[in-house]
Amino acid sequence: MSDVPKKLGKYDILGEIGRGSMGIVYRAFDPYINREVAVKVAMAEALKDKDTGERFRKMFFNEAHTAGMLRHPNILDIFDAGVDGDSCYIVMELVAKGGTLRPYCRAEKLLPLNQAAEIFFKCAKALDYAHRQGVIHRDIKPSNILVTDDMDVKIADFSIAHAVRQDTTQTMPLGFVGSPRYMSPEQVHEDVITNQTDLFSLGVVAYELITGHHPFGGESFSALVHKIVNEDPPPMSNFRADMPDVLERIVRRALEKNPARRYRTGLDIASDLSMAFTHLERPQEDIAITAKFDRVKRLEFFRGFPDNEIWEIIRASVWMEVDVDAQVVTEGEVDEAFFIIVAGDVTVTKLGQSVGQLHTGDCFGEMGYLNRIKRTATVKADGPLSLLKINANLIEQVSADCQLRFYKVFMKVLIDRLSRTTEMVVRGPAV
Repeated sequence: MSDVPKKLGKYDILGEIGRGSMGIVYRAFDPYINREVAVKVAMAEALKDKDTGERFRKMFFNEAHTAGMLRHPNILDIFDAGVDGDSCYIVMELVAKGGTLRPYCRAEKLLPLNQAAEIFFKCAKALDYAHRQGVIHRDIKPSNILVTDDMDVKIADFSIAHAVRQDTTQTMPLGFVGSPRYMSPEQVHEDVITNQTDLFSLGVVAYELITGHHPFGGESFSALVHKIVNEDPPPMSNFRADMPDVLERIVRRALEKNPARRYRTGLDIASDLSMAFTHLERPQEDIAITAKFDRVKRLEFFRGFPDNEIWEIIRASVWMEVDVDAQVVTEGEVDEAFFIIVAGDVTVTKLGQSVGQLHTGDCFGEMGYLNRIKRTATVKADGPLSLLKINANLIEQVSADCQLRFYKVFMKVLIDRLSRTTEMVVRGPAV
């Protein structure tokens, strides 16, 4: 215990929790927020290696960079990262009294089927969320899924994650990476990786969680790779008498060799599980978000935005459904929100007089968003109306690239609106 540091940055180190391939994890205390956290410290020997040290450092901080932009109840939160002397560290959510999913993947400690299905369901939804943010985990396995004391789950360890974003691709390690026992056929072949590789790995985890056996249990590395690429796993009913056919079909589809026959999204897995197990909540919220994405992506405002940045804006905004004749903005009120019309029409009035209409794809509220000044007009819904409501505090939560792209389009809209106002061609005032 003499090697345990007393302090890293502002964090008081309380003791060691465990060790992994990337570093040592300590229980720590954040005196500024008055809470306990977990602090992962990179292995000093690996950082000092002349040949691989820099790559190891990038992999280590890749976890903070990729997981740090994810906020989901079943993904481990990343709070901070830093360097203290020769020590590189990441500060994470502390899962008190918890372990990993690994013990529950053994035949002697299997969970009831309903509970195993719920874990499968939660992991599928968490991966669906991460994928929609442009993050592919690439190392889904039982030891990277933490289990809380009340049997909730948290996906962890994004150290080799692939972030499909311009600002993160350079930190992502390439080549044959991951844990071979949980690799998809495309990972084994070092082919193009998509979100579906995580779904295959999750299928392997689900198979183990349900049966206590690995679906491709080769005795050697070459035998394992051969089975992953060429052989179907034994039916799960061989190992578990109470195995329902529907769960067998869901896991088998997750383990399809060909991605074209595999589940396309984690949401698809969650939806099938929710129909098979009545205790699982059908992921209606995620289905609704998918529909919102499809509508928002078609808007002129978002032309040129990559999909992952559109998802960031949607999740950082407030979605509003407004009834006919409802006032969205009232003249004289002080507000800092900016609105994008996703569907519907509005009428703009000043001093009780109509001055124009705005339609699907149009924006209003630019001046209030910039300066938090009194609204100079009233905006009322002509019929059912769908809006994105955006304020500066929410936009600060998205990535730097996304903010830059948003403000470029925002300023173009503002300049166009001011130009039209100056020319007295009133399409709608800056309200």
